[in-house]
Parts: sequence; C-alpha cells; structure tokens
Amino acid sequence: MFAWAIGAQACDKELKYRSHQRHLKREGESNFRPTLDQNENILLGSFDNTSISQWSYYYTHGRALAGQNKTMAQWTADRWKEHGFESRLDSYFVYMNYPTQQSIELTLANGTIYKPTLQEAVLEEDETTGYPNRVPAFHGYSHSGEVSAEYVYVGRGSQSDFDRLKSLGIELEGKIALAKYGGPFRGLKVRNAQDNGMIGVITFTDPGDDGNMTEASGKAAYPKGPARNPTSIQRGSVQFLSTYPGDPTTPGYPSKEDSPRQEKKTVPKIPSLPISWVEARPILQALNGHGLSAEKVNGTRWVGAIPNVTYSTGPAQGSRISLRNLAREETTWLWNTIGIYNGTNQDEVVVVGNHRDAWMIGGAADPHSGSSILIELAKAFNALSKTGWKPKRTIVLASWDGEEYGLIGSTEWVEEFLPWLKGTVVSYLNIDVGVAGTVPDFSASPELHKITREIAQKVTWPHKTESTIYDIWEQSAGEIEALGAQSDYTAFVHRGGIASIDMGTTRAPTDPIYHTHSNYDSYYWMSNFCDPGFLTHKAMGQYLTLLLYHLVNDELIPLEPENYTVEMYAYLEALKRVVDNWHAQLDLGALERAIAIFQQKSDNFKRLRQSVGFNDTRTIASINRRAREFSRGFISQGGLPGREFYQNLIFAPGVDTGYMAVTFPGITEAVALGNLTLAADYVKKTSLAIEAAAQILGSDTVRRDSFMEL
Repeated sequence: MFAWAIGAQACDKELKYRSHQRHLKREGESNFRPTLDQNENILLGSFDNTSISQWSYYYTHGRALAGQNKTMAQWTADRWKEHGFESRLDSYFVYMNYPTQQSIELTLANGTIYKPTLQEAVLEEDETTGYPNRVPAFHGYSHSGEVSAEYVYVGRGSQSDFDRLKSLGIELEGKIALAKYGGPFRGLKVRNAQDNGMIGVITFTDPGDDGNMTEASGKAAYPKGPARNPTSIQRGSVQFLSTYPGDPTTPGYPSKEDSPRQEKKTVPKIPSLPISWVEARPILQALNGHGLSAEKVNGTRWVGAIPNVTYSTGPAQGSRISLRNLAREETTWLWNTIGIYNGTNQDEVVVVGNHRDAWMIGGAADPHSGSSILIELAKAFNALSKTGWKPKRTIVLASWDGEEYGLIGSTEWVEEFLPWLKGTVVSYLNIDVGVAGTVPDFSASPELHKITREIAQKVTWPHKTESTIYDIWEQSAGEIEALGAQSDYTAFVHRGGIASIDMGTTRAPTDPIYHTHSNYDSYYWMSNFCDPGFLTHKAMGQYLTLLLYHLVNDELIPLEPENYTVEMYAYLEALKRVVDNWHAQLDLGALERAIAIFQQKSDNFKRLRQSVGFNDTRTIASINRRAREFSRGFISQGGLPGREFYQNLIFAPGVDTGYMAVTFPGITEAVALGNLTLAADYVKKTSLAIEAAAQILGSDTVRRDSFMEL
C-alpha cells in the first residue's frame, strides 16, 4: 500500500546492494582525509581481527534461542568486566513459545502425497549444521494448531497482493497462503492472510531474489560456492511488529514476574511455517496452470526463479495442504547483559547495543558479528583508559535477549527505564548484522548524519587499497536510511525520541549469499565466504568505537539538529506527492510553517554552537542539553492511530511494511486510508511536535533534573 516508504533494513533483512536518490547536504567531504589524534590511534590499534574471530567462534557454537542463553549472557558480562565495565544481567519475565512438532503434507487430487522434511541439509564441512540440539525451522510467536485446506500462492503477501487477488476473483477465505519472502515483514504476511480469512501460511525464500548469485547463473551452492544452499530455511518471528514490539502480554510496561498480563493482540491466530525453496517447489508446481497465471495477476515481483514453476495462483481443485505447528507456550526469563563505564558526567549517557539471541546454532552475521565487535570495543576502551583517559559521558553496553521474537529485551528495558533514558541518553548506537557483505550500510536519525559520514572517513576499508568506509559507502549506497523497526533501536527512537543509529554491512551483487536466519549463517560460512580473516569485522568495530568515542568525549555533543530541517523538507515533498497521488484535498500549511520555525531555531542553535567559548561551561551544558533533548519534542503521547507504542511523528515503521520507515506517518497513512479528517488531525499534531522540538532548541534554561540511578 505505502509505496512511498523509505526502504530500510532489519535484523533479518534481505541484504541487497542499493542505490538511492540523495538529499543530504554534503560539504566537500569526498576528498577529505582527516588526521587521527592520539586517543583515536590507540582505539583503532587495539582492534585485533584474530581475537574477534575467537569471540565469534564462541558465540556461533552454542544454542542461543531467546530465553535459552543465560550461560552466554553471563559469559558476555564476564568478558566486559575483564575490560573494565561494571556488568550485570537485567532479567524480564516474558511470554514465549517454542516449537514441539511441525509438519507439512501435500495431498494431490490423484492421491499422491508429498511430505517435505522441513530440515536443512547437514553439511560435513560446516559442523554446527549437524549439532544434535540445533533449532527446528519454525516461526516465533506463530499460533499453535493444525489446519488442512486448499492453498493459494499470494506472491509476497503484501496487502496489495491480497487486494489484487480478490479483485480478480480468487477465493481466499478458508485457504492456506503460500508466500515468498520480500516486501513486508513476515509477520505482516501472516496478519494479511489472517485478515483475509485464510487459515494458515507457508513462507519460502525464492532464488529469484538472489540476482546472478545463483546456481542457474553458474555459481556453486554453499558450501561449495557462494550461491544459496537450496535447503536453506529462513526462520523468524511473525509478531505484528508494526503495531507493538516487546512482550505481547505487557504492552507499554516492563514484563516482570508479577506484571499483569493482557490479551495477546499482536500475535497471529493462525499457524505458519517456513520452508526451503527446494521443498516448496513441488507445492508450487502443483498449482501450475490452476487459478490465474502470473501474467494475469501482474503483481510486483510476483514471479521468482524456481525451475519449472509458473507462479500460478491456484487453488488446484483437490490438492490440499495439511499444516501442523505445535508449540509450547510459557512465560520465562530473558537476560539482557548490561555493562557500565562511568563518565565524569553521569547525567549524560551513550548506550551501545546489539542482541545475543539467534534462531540457530550459528548466527555469525546475525547477531554475533555485532556481539564479537562489542567485546573488542570494550577491550579498546580499556586500553585507552590505561593512559589515564576517562570519558566525559557514561558508556552503557547492552547485549539484548529476545530481539528475534520482537525486540523483546530492549523494549522491556526501555519501558522500565524510560524516564531516566529520556533525561540522560545522548544517543543509542546499534550494531546488529555488523557484517554480512562488503557494502557499509547506515540508518540513523538526522542529527547523527554528519558525524556518521565524518567517522566513516577515518577508518580504512580492508577490501580496497587506500579507500575508507566513506569511499565505499558513497560509491555503493550513499544514503543514510530513516529508522523503521528493524532492530533494537526501535524503542529508543520511537518511544524515547532518542537519537539513534543502526550500522553494519550489506551484500554487493557479487558477494556470497547471506542465508538469513538459516543454519548456514555459521562460523564456517563467515570465515570462508563472507569475511575471511574477519577484516570487515575489524573495520566496522573500529568505526563504531570512534563514533562512540566522539559522542562520549567531545566537549560539545556532536549532534546536528539543523540536519532535521534538510530531511523534513525532503519528507514534506514526499508527502505532497502522496497527497497528489491520492487526489486528496489537504492543507499542509501548518506543517510547512512548523518546519520553517524549526529551521530558524536550529540555525540560531548552530550559530550559538559555533561561537561558544570552551571556558563557558554553563553555555556548553545548555547547548548539550538542547542537542540531546530536542528530539523528545517529536514524541506524541497519543502515538499513531491504532498503535500507540509508536510515538515519533517524524518517521515510523509502516503499518503495512513492518520494517521500512514511513515519514510523517500519521499524515501519510491517513491519506492512504482516505481518512482526511484523521490526516488533518495529524497535520496539527505533527506541526505541534515540530514546534515543540524547536522550542527545546531555542530554550536557554539549564534544567536540573533528578535522574534515577541506572
């Protein structure tokens, strides 16, 4: 539905090379080569790709399913403690489900029965693929139950796919959906099927999304080569993430042992399972020539590349699927590992995090490229501290549990500490899929854009002589994405209005396929295909470390509120196109005036920053407070319609995309629904939010808050 959403990536993102129209201001940066100071050199020199490899080996050889990884959580705390961080485990008592029995059976009209194994091949070369305690292929938070019915191929399972099928007369009610990955988040594929009366969902990854990195193009499949192993299965959560992340039974408040429990409104009421494309092929082939042809449907990326499959809709009369997904539901503990390095000013904090839970024994890219980097980061700051250096601001490290099920650990933590976070946190830095290819990739709130680019110019890229991260990023992507709900920054930015960034690498067209949420996201794949020598890990770790160093050490916090003006004007032009496309009559004058007010205040703020003397501690404190807190103004206590958790009125995950960000979401989505009364209401609310942010920037009052102890 929302074709104007800005593309964004996620923890289980389909990593692809991208090129974007850019509207960022650049100030002659491309040929700039900054010099490093002594502290920066110590930090960069402390990174060792060999030790990163050792950390990765540990993380990728143990089962780390959410709620089943306390040993790994404590091991992480112990490593951080060795490097000078006070470490602890923060626990939450949350609703989870775990697989007990899964099966799919196809019965054809002639009585032939096909039973896919729902297993990934055990590879001799890749030892963890054969571990006896490996995790079954399942969907987290999928409904526990059994269904049997005819089935329909629904393309990528977007709402527009379902609308198209219904307009062409395809009966959906009472059927099982067969959907390929791509487009909306998988949980929304299930929600869309459920909303259209379907009773079950099967998802598969299509090799047509792998470009030329396929067996059909002459590339050998993993483990012999870089193409996708045909038995790979993408696990993942099917929680309705664009409505509410976190524990589905405690929306809006932390999940403790004695917390009241509510009805689970953000998990499906129909069962679903993932399957490999090679085992989905007979199911798709049974639809060949039945229902409508792919040409008739003419849906976006409807046709894939599975051999001898026509991608007809079906149903095929007499062909039925029996789907069984039985799960054990329980309320159990999750463990966030928290590490603290106190700064001289403990009322200013920078939080750095990634998650630790994984869908498999492995997770070399997702999440343990980030897990390994965080240990090396702690080691680097410990080395710097031995020179007598101490940060001006407190560093908090976080290893979240339950991210894969729906950002559980980070959301519950933010809900518990929200007043303190709003009062103290400068930024949240997230590194989830830290390494999955050779293209640097950044998503960030606008005030971090400038420093994001500046730090990228300070770190050498290992795969191209005399190039920096910035050079490669500028050539291959060049855009800093808006933030949707891709990873653990979600609660920070959408609930707390906290400046946030998500970083990592994505794959270029010639990079090996990244097997998202598959057993093949393994140490063997990482060390032999994706990042031999762990040099990309080292570069991305150095980048994150320098970014953190400047955020905790610079006298003036390096946030640039004025870049919101650049972005909001671009968002406004995109909104005008949406209004025009829907032939809506909507007055955006109040929004334009609010942005103009913000521009004036942010320009004044920029001039004040440039003129302040470094002995003027009172003014510096005021400037830093305003830089830290102005984005809290974008948070509306009422939230977005029907999804009160999402309170950021400048950008939010699209209600029909899940991960990808929609800008000015309250207005944009109301226009698409044809509800111009609601759209006008959100023009007013969004304008007031922008003016509130402007007023915070313009305030010269040094506020003295009392903050709770972390």
